[in-house]
Amino acid sequence: MPACSSFHKYSRRRLPNALTRAWFTLLALSLTSALLTLFPLGPKIVGAGILGLALLKCRIILAQYLDLATSPALLRGFSGVLTGFALIVFVLYLL
Repeated sequence: MPACSSFHKYSRRRLPNALTRAWFTLLALSLTSALLTLFPLGPKIVGAGILGLALLKCRIILAQYLDLATSPALLRGFSGVLTGFALIVFVLYLL
């Protein structure tokens, strides 16, 4: 079995694993929510967008970091509870 070379151009390129992809996705969603505040939109739309992006981030954390992707029923249950909580928070925000 050949040893890995210390030279960058001779080393094999590996695809990032699921946790690395999840981390980059969380980073992109955080950047998107920060950029969302810079656009001249109404505060209700910005609030809904940030809350929606937070729900996406919660689902990624549940699926990848807590490894609930292997248990779809638990992932659906937690996602449903978090979505209900987010809806309650958004309704309170609108009042």
